[in-house]
Amino acid sequence: MSKENNVIDVGEDAPDFTLNDQDSQEFTLSDYRERTKVLLSFHPLAGTSVCAKQMVSLENNMQKFQELNVMIVGISVDPVPAKKMWAEKLDLKELRILSDFWPHGEVAKKYGIFIEEKGFSKRANVLVDEDQNIMFSKVYPIEKVPDFREVIRLIEEEM
Repeated sequence: MSKENNVIDVGEDAPDFTLNDQDSQEFTLSDYRERTKVLLSFHPLAGTSVCAKQMVSLENNMQKFQELNVMIVGISVDPVPAKKMWAEKLDLKELRILSDFWPHGEVAKKYGIFIEEKGFSKRANVLVDEDQNIMFSKVYPIEKVPDFREVIRLIEEEM
């Protein structure tokens, strides 16, 4: 982890983790090894407008990511009950949003994007390949919704 705009360097092994989603179902990154790519879309806090737009954009792009054999998940430090209410409010039908609540921000810390003084993660996308290596990582301005087309283009170029 060296560059300011990178979460974790491309080519590094993706740290494994297990988190619960909004429905209290476990998600373990290594379960997808040798099966599919995984896009980890970190957002600071549920309930904020930019984070909402980010998650809705993921939901709206779900079909395209599925066609490209990519599992997508949102991740923030909010607890599971807050994630559940937020998912219902946003009408998320397919997107899994994971709770990195306890130990607080542990996964964001593993990926080098936890902001200690604020208690939440940076806004970032990390694409993990089937070998559980980092294919893409980028930090975005807190006030900006990530452009998922750049991740889609990267995957299409790799095919």
